[in-house]
Amino acid sequence: MDGHELLEATRGTTEFEPVGDAPQQERTARRGSRGPVDLSGCVSHVTAGSRQMAVLKTMTTTACERGCFYCPFRAGRTQMKRRTISPDDIASGFMELYRKRAVEGMFLSSGIIRGGVTSQDKIIDTATILRQKYKFRGFIHLKLMPGAERDQVRAAMKLANRVSINLEAPNAMRLERLAPGKWFADELLTRLKWVEELRQQSGGGLRASSVTQFVVGPAGERDVELLSTTGMLYSQLKLARVYFSAFSPVIDTPLDNAPPTDPVRELRLYQASFLLRDYGFETEELPFMADGDLPLNQDPKQAWAEQNLAEAPVEVNTASPQELMRIPGIGIKSAERIVAARRETPLRDVSALQAAGIVNASRAVPYVLLDGRRPAQQLRLL
Repeated sequence: MDGHELLEATRGTTEFEPVGDAPQQERTARRGSRGPVDLSGCVSHVTAGSRQMAVLKTMTTTACERGCFYCPFRAGRTQMKRRTISPDDIASGFMELYRKRAVEGMFLSSGIIRGGVTSQDKIIDTATILRQKYKFRGFIHLKLMPGAERDQVRAAMKLANRVSINLEAPNAMRLERLAPGKWFADELLTRLKWVEELRQQSGGGLRASSVTQFVVGPAGERDVELLSTTGMLYSQLKLARVYFSAFSPVIDTPLDNAPPTDPVRELRLYQASFLLRDYGFETEELPFMADGDLPLNQDPKQAWAEQNLAEAPVEVNTASPQELMRIPGIGIKSAERIVAARRETPLRDVSALQAAGIVNASRAVPYVLLDGRRPAQQLRLL
């Protein structure tokens, strides 16, 4: 199978989940021997250093024996086009696209046919051909199938830069409302635990990062449930990223009449997730409302600051980097720049914050002290 044939087999059948560092897709046309290479609907992106890498999303098969209520590939869905592609055809087609510089990496998943073990073998076989036959050394993200064996997880980690299995819901009760044929602990969470155990046991030999995804909305879960599980995944299982997918109903599924989830809710969950992963927040500190959800009208970091810093502002000249990072408008790099700047001279006004490279200084003003004084709200131009 050549690259154009693989794209045509893939188009319209790829999973709807984000697989990169941002939930985005783009239409990219690169000129090859048979004309432009149309990547629309087939490509996502991951961050490699400071640049975005185009990653082909494809599946070994879109046939599936499971009946997840939200999924376009669920068993019995008559409107779904089913395709099965052999490991050799996926590998050869991908390498043609790679040689044309149309893509730089691959995300490979599958429907489940004859159990998770059999489906996992097809995924592993494809990656093995890429690594051994074609000597491909670029980015590979492999999906772990529900029910995959521990040795298969180890094999996937040897071949991949990243592995994932979607928890889909924050706990077993919520998963029952989305995918009653799946077992939250035994089939899904256990595989993520194995990934971290295998990383630790390998002494650095297995470095594949791990991620997961939640479907947000149709199971009736609250944000506090999603983020409590997210915090555990970051702290205990060392996941690199947790993804949130705002539910959108799919025709000819049991949830096709369920309302779509507001995409702003997805955004707030991502923002709160980063607070847990990168900013030292605990789940209990997040500004949940009485119903257990985050406010939609406000960034969760801003909401936390209003509750905790408005009457107890932070002295910028003495605060630790961790304390600085909790101030709206100040991130990880910004905190480092502040610490470096104040070594030279105390920061006494907002222009000093701006000179230190704090782009969003106006957001920080209500929550800081500069040399013991609250700064004026009106920013001065440099």
